[in-house]
Amino acid sequence: MKGLSVKGWIIIAVLAAVVAAAGGVIAFKFYDYTQNNPKFCLSCHLMQPAFDAWTANEHKELNCHECHHLSIPEQNRLLISFVFKHPETVPERHGKVIVPWQYCIKCHWEKDERYPAAPPINRSRIHAKHYFMEQIECSNCHGYITHKFVPEERFCIKCHEGKEVHGAGMEGLACLNCHTDRTADLRPGRKKCLFCHGGEEVRKELIEDGTIDVRRYQPAAETIKKAIKINAPEDAPMQFNCYECHKPHDVIRPDWASCLRCHGNIPDAGKHGMHVKAMGMQCRECHRPHIWRVTKKSARKDCVKCHEYREPRTFLGG
Repeated sequence: MKGLSVKGWIIIAVLAAVVAAAGGVIAFKFYDYTQNNPKFCLSCHLMQPAFDAWTANEHKELNCHECHHLSIPEQNRLLISFVFKHPETVPERHGKVIVPWQYCIKCHWEKDERYPAAPPINRSRIHAKHYFMEQIECSNCHGYITHKFVPEERFCIKCHEGKEVHGAGMEGLACLNCHTDRTADLRPGRKKCLFCHGGEEVRKELIEDGTIDVRRYQPAAETIKKAIKINAPEDAPMQFNCYECHKPHDVIRPDWASCLRCHGNIPDAGKHGMHVKAMGMQCRECHRPHIWRVTKKSARKDCVKCHEYREPRTFLGG
């Protein structure tokens, strides 16, 4: 080496620089591949189903590490677990924080300019209740099935136990077929019930509102078709919400005892005593649900089934 010429030293220096540069490029490409190429995740065969699910959903444009952030010790623990435990499947995720809310909020609140189409949650009452008030992590509901970000229709009952829907063809409905972002308490307002039980104009109005429940969980066309259509006039005496009488989580069809919860004095008023107490008639035999008023027209049709026509306004008299 002592007798090496200047030219030789230059060649050695150039070769060393080339080797260092090549090593740097290879190291960078390796780092970029492991950190920014989702296909690297397929190095572990367990991730094939997760990879397939990722390619089929709205987040397929995101790099894995934009959501999944693991420290070097965590990465090593995963590697050791894979090598020594030989797991066959990815464990169930419900209830465990896989992606902390801080990463979700970057797109779904703060609006990452790279992903302008990410829907914001700041105007969603459903998210206000569950995320802001109850502080439930996003991944507890979204992504509980790996990379399936829209919760399954009846996922809510995992937490809201005993809230199954009962009776009158409503069994099996999605929770958000009824519960809605339109109301402060998330309960179905009158118009949400009329999405199935009303006309096309109501459905059009709710769809144009674009709340999460309508965008993601519209009842099936066959369900809407089968639903009993009701006439609920704007001037009907009863202007409260449908769930005041109908209890989907209990007994959906109210009987006369349900009416007496509010109208406890009615059996003793006028001729109600004779009809309700003595004859055991149901309220709806005279009062048509959702209309309620006994008009001259309805009296000529219904009252004459048992006796001659009587003026409805005299009914509450002695």
